[in-house]
Amino acid sequence: MSVKNDPTWKKIVFHIILIISVIIAVYPALRVFGTSLRPGNSLHSTSLAIIPDNATFEAYRTLIFDKGFLIWLRNSLLVTFFTVIIGVSLASTAGYVFSRKRFPGRKGGLTFFLLTQMFPATMLLLPMYILLAQFGLTEQTIVVPFLGMAKAHIGLIIMYSSTALPLCVWQMKGYYDTIPESLEEAALVDGLNQFQAFYMIILPLAKPALVITALFSFMTAWNEYMVARVIMTDNSLYTLPVGLTNLAGQFNTAWAQFAAASVLIMLPVMAIFLILSRYLVGGLTLGGVKG
Repeated sequence: MSVKNDPTWKKIVFHIILIISVIIAVYPALRVFGTSLRPGNSLHSTSLAIIPDNATFEAYRTLIFDKGFLIWLRNSLLVTFFTVIIGVSLASTAGYVFSRKRFPGRKGGLTFFLLTQMFPATMLLLPMYILLAQFGLTEQTIVVPFLGMAKAHIGLIIMYSSTALPLCVWQMKGYYDTIPESLEEAALVDGLNQFQAFYMIILPLAKPALVITALFSFMTAWNEYMVARVIMTDNSLYTLPVGLTNLAGQFNTAWAQFAAASVLIMLPVMAIFLILSRYLVGGLTLGGVKG
């Protein structure tokens, strides 16, 4: 039944549920923003106002100019950027091969990707750390000075990419399955080779799935704490989640700065989701359709 033909009472109930859901989702973020505006480092307050009395942006100023926030932000952007590039590149090509080609070990490879998702990333932490350490990718030595990239950053990128890749490959493979093979056949008849048909015909059609892959890779690297905390030991190389732990002292915690950092970390994620929102539904649904 179409929503337009529903009874008025049903529409009212539906909109009330939506409004309540939005309030539940937005209110915690508003409270965090209000905490970031409080003078001092007070966390609790008897006031229910979102904007506190004597509101100030002092926490933001201290965080940006007196702490290492901008350095941590640069490190997070660096690691996240290369994780997204590697994740999208490998998932888009591997997913295409699993979708279009038939070769020995194909089903076994797809099953192996699924099995890796059964184990939490923390279980892989020790073996991955040992493996990276053998290649010197846990060292804090700067190897790309103009980017400020250290060997430990490269190790972090490899670990994040390998963690996100299995799900991304399955997502891309599912989306490629919805694209008719006749398009490639027509391109090959017109004189394109296999790579040109993939790059010029298939890849543009898979843009929604590429966006989902990029977002998943982005979120994997942007929010991760445990792995980065183990690998990074130099304060100047910290990513944002690890760097923010410096705001918590043994006897005192800078709650206003913590809240301000949460708001600043949230802004890029919100911006990316708003910009790419038109691709999200198609990328998440069509990749799950068979045939």
